[in-house]
Amino acid sequence: MKENAVITIISITIIVLNMMMIIVLDIKNAIMMATMAEVTAVVMAEITAATMAEITAATMAEVTAVTMAEVTVVVMAEITVVVKDVAAVGAGCFNLINN
Repeated sequence: MKENAVITIISITIIVLNMMMIIVLDIKNAIMMATMAEVTAVVMAEITAATMAEITAATMAEVTAVTMAEVTVVVMAEITVVVKDVAAVGAGCFNLINN
């Protein structure tokens, strides 16, 4: 009778320990899932921010280069017209003085 009680207590102890192990594994899995979700969210946010910064920088550089080229062409054309006008006025004044 005494042996049966000891076996029963040992059996119950093993069952309780197994249940505790299952609970611990479930808690560990839940923590791992939450950690992976957090890590993934942070990494994706970092990648998105870096990518957007890179795209913005490249786009702004391209827009600046094109705009500066356009402005340079327009300004040079205006300067050329003004220089031609000044040269024509100068030539007209020279002709007036010499005639």
